[in-house]
Amino acid sequence: MKKFGLFILNLLEIYIPLSTFIIMFLTFILQIFYRYVLNNPLTWTYEVSVLGFLWTTLLGSCYVRRNHSHICFDIAYQNRSEKGKMIFRLMGNSLVIIGCIIGIFPTYQYLLDMSIEKTPVLRIPFSIGFLPVLIFIILIADHSIYDIVLDIAKFKKGAYKE
Repeated sequence: MKKFGLFILNLLEIYIPLSTFIIMFLTFILQIFYRYVLNNPLTWTYEVSVLGFLWTTLLGSCYVRRNHSHICFDIAYQNRSEKGKMIFRLMGNSLVIIGCIIGIFPTYQYLLDMSIEKTPVLRIPFSIGFLPVLIFIILIADHSIYDIVLDIAKFKKGAYKE
């Protein structure tokens, strides 16, 4: 079951963003070729590029969050003891979880409302186009909860002593 969960996470955070980035990049090149070489711009390439960018950045950022590879301003964090760092992580992750909890229902409601609206050219429902926003909120909250559980488990084992 753990392997299946990791496969789903990798699918959502690595393989889908990789695929959407490749599609977005190739569409972008095609758009440039048609616009500047053939002098006949395509209308659908803009929508594919925008949706590809949305899917790539939101889902790809979940992978960055999972690996703690994001850029951070940690001038106040680095000078703390291990226990102080744990407290900072607990506070930060708690704030992220609260923000995700506040945002999950309105996002879901927005996706339901937008399911009848479609993009102008490709006629893709906006609920599909903006689905990564909901996935992003869920995965970021999940990663934050996981980090809190790890920190609490380490604290109970006595790993954070002054």
